[in-house]
Amino acid sequence: MLKQTIKRGKRPELMWGLGLDDSLAGQIAQGVGPGFHIRNFPADSLPRARELSQEEKPCAAWVPWSVWSALSEQRRQEYRAQENTQRILIQDTGDEPLEMDTVLAEGFLTVVRTPLTRPKVQDAVFRAREVTSMYSDIYRMTEEILLERELLARKTDQLMFLNKILASATESLDPATILLNAKDTLSLVLPVKMVHAAFWTRQQDSGVADVELFLNGKMIPDTESLWVEHLMASAAEMGSGPVNGFNILHTDPARRPEFSLTPKDGKLVTMPLTAAHETFGCLVLLCEPDYRLGRDQVETFRSAVNHLGLALRNALIFKEVKLRADRDGLTRIYNRHSFDERLIYEIKRRRRYNHDLSLLMVDLDHFKQVNDTYGHKAGDMVLRKVGEILTETFRTTDLAARYGGEEFVVLLPHTSEEAAWKLAERIRESIQGCVFRFDGHEFSVTASIGVASVEAGALTRDDDLLIKADKALYKAKNNGRNMVVISRPEGAAQAVTN
Repeated sequence: MLKQTIKRGKRPELMWGLGLDDSLAGQIAQGVGPGFHIRNFPADSLPRARELSQEEKPCAAWVPWSVWSALSEQRRQEYRAQENTQRILIQDTGDEPLEMDTVLAEGFLTVVRTPLTRPKVQDAVFRAREVTSMYSDIYRMTEEILLERELLARKTDQLMFLNKILASATESLDPATILLNAKDTLSLVLPVKMVHAAFWTRQQDSGVADVELFLNGKMIPDTESLWVEHLMASAAEMGSGPVNGFNILHTDPARRPEFSLTPKDGKLVTMPLTAAHETFGCLVLLCEPDYRLGRDQVETFRSAVNHLGLALRNALIFKEVKLRADRDGLTRIYNRHSFDERLIYEIKRRRRYNHDLSLLMVDLDHFKQVNDTYGHKAGDMVLRKVGEILTETFRTTDLAARYGGEEFVVLLPHTSEEAAWKLAERIRESIQGCVFRFDGHEFSVTASIGVASVEAGALTRDDDLLIKADKALYKAKNNGRNMVVISRPEGAAQAVTN
C-alpha cells in the first residue's frame, strides 16, 4: 500500500496528466491521496516534448489510451524520448486488455484499466517511483564512474607529464641542457615563454654567496640587465643572505623573438629549488599574463619542480666534480690531464681535416726567487694572475692549462705559426706589464715562451708538437729569458722576440 502524507513545509509530489478528463483525474487524485499533485494538460492542447523537458520532472505521467492512439507517430516518438518520466497507460477504451508487449513497445511502464480504483492507482505509482529511483541510482553511479574516469585520466596525464620531466631532466648532466628541456616540458602545463635560473654557493668564511645565472638566451644589454637584477634579488631573498658577484650562462645559443621580453612582459612564477632540505637556487618562469591553474595542476607543477630541482642539484654537483677533475685548483684553468687528452684529440682532428695546429709552452722566469723572497702566497697570486691572462687572451676553442709548477701550455687549433707567434708575444708583454703588490712590496715577473706549429699537410708523430715547443722554450731560457722563440729544424735560424 502506498502511503504518502504531506509534512509541514514540504511540497506535494508532482504527477502529470496528458489529456485526462475530470473523472479520470479525480479517480487518480483520490487514489494517491493528498501527498501528490496532478498537473493535467488538456487533450486539445498537449505540450510538445521540448516544452515538457523544461518543466519540473514528475514521478509519473498518466496517459489515456484514447488520447495516445489519437496522436501522430511523430508526437508519440517525442514523448517516448522523455526517458526520465515514467508513463502509465490508462486503458479507457475496448473490452479486451492490451497486450503487455504493446504497452512496453509504446514506451509505457505499465497499463491500468478503468475504473481506476485506489489499489490500481497506488500500485502503478509505486512501480513508477521504484523505477525512477532505480534509474536515479543508475544515473548517479554512471556520473560517479564518469567522474572517476575523468580523475583517472587527469592522474594519467599528470603521471605522463612527470615522467616527461624526469626523462628530460635525467638525460643530461648539463644544467643548461636540463633547463632548456624543462622549458619545453613545462609548456605542457603552463604557457611558458622563458625559463631562467639562479644557483648560489655561499662562502664559508664570509657568508656571501656567489651566484651563477642561467638565462634562456642572449639578449640586448638593457633586457639582460633587467633579468639579472630580478634573478639576483630572488637569490638574495631565497638564499637568506647577501650575494656577491655573478656569472652569466645562456641555455639557448639561438636568437629568438621571445628573448627580447622583459620581466614586465608577462606573469612571473618564481619557485625555489631545494634538495636535502637546502635551497640552492631558484627557477624563474615568464608566462602568459592571464593563465590560471587548477589545484591539481598546481600540485603537479610543484612536484615537477621538485624533481627538476633534484636533477639540477645532481648536475651542479657533477659539474663541480668535473671542474675539480679537469681544472687546476689554484689557477682555475685546465690541468695537465685535461691538456694531454685534448692534445691527442686535436692531433687526430688535424690529421683528418688537415688544418693548422700550434702549441705555446710558457715558463715564468726565476719564479723560485718570488717564492723565496716574498713567500708562496705571493707566488700563488702570480700563478692565478697568469691563469687569468691566458683565459682572457684566447678563444673558447683554444685550451690553456697549467702544465706543472710555473709552466703553462696553450693549445691553438686552426692557428698558423705566425698567428701563434703574435699571441705568444701578446702574452709575454701582458705578463711583463703586470705589477704585483704583496705585503707592502711591489715586484714583476717575466716569461719565456716556446712556439711550435704543424702546418696543413705536414706529417708528425703524436709527441712531436710537444717536443718541439719544449725545445723552443729551452732555447728561450738559454738565450736570456723574457722572449718568444719559434721552433725551427736543426741548423735553421731561430725566430726570437723580446
